[in-house]
Amino acid sequence: MIGSRAVLFQAECPFDLENQQRFWAMADAAAAWHGVREAVPAMTSLTLLLDSVPDDLDRLAGRLTELWQTGLRKTVEGRLLEIDIRYGGKAGPHLADVAEMTGFSIDEVIRLQSAPEYTVYAVGSHAGYCYLGGLDPRLETPRRKVPLTRLPGGSLSLAGLQAGVSASAGPSGWNTIGRADVRFFDPFRTPASLLKPGDRIRFRPVEVAA
Repeated sequence: MIGSRAVLFQAECPFDLENQQRFWAMADAAAAWHGVREAVPAMTSLTLLLDSVPDDLDRLAGRLTELWQTGLRKTVEGRLLEIDIRYGGKAGPHLADVAEMTGFSIDEVIRLQSAPEYTVYAVGSHAGYCYLGGLDPRLETPRRKVPLTRLPGGSLSLAGLQAGVSASAGPSGWNTIGRADVRFFDPFRTPASLLKPGDRIRFRPVEVAA
């Protein structure tokens, strides 16, 4: 339980697109259940927001487990967005750190990071923030011991096997390597979030600063 009217379901599974598609499918199915106000897929997890406190939590947990075990997947033919990135300098203060941690040159880090086509696995953390799958495993890095207290919106950061693009200014413990001049969230736009789960991103290097 998360509070009295929310339930979090998590599964021990690899961090990959096929398993994330299972959570998308679970969200669609559980959203139709009686008493479920909203089903929110996140990174390898699903949260159910309920109309009221559940009478039988064990039964609800069992239904979620059964739903997961079906292996049902939802494929999404999302749109592809190409995003220009300025790497290094003030836009990417941790680019050199990522190069040092991975043993690659800065140019090679940029080449490896910009080569794949990324999939938006989930939108969350803050409004419009995109968790991305598809990072080259050779660029896996730990979170920073001392987080930055404020990064601008559009910052591209890495941590573990994940990449993420911030939608607004805020703190971050990830390794920030670049920035995009894109508004990923605009409350006056419909829809407000630029991207949704299943959409895809290609990053295009347009500038590299020392």
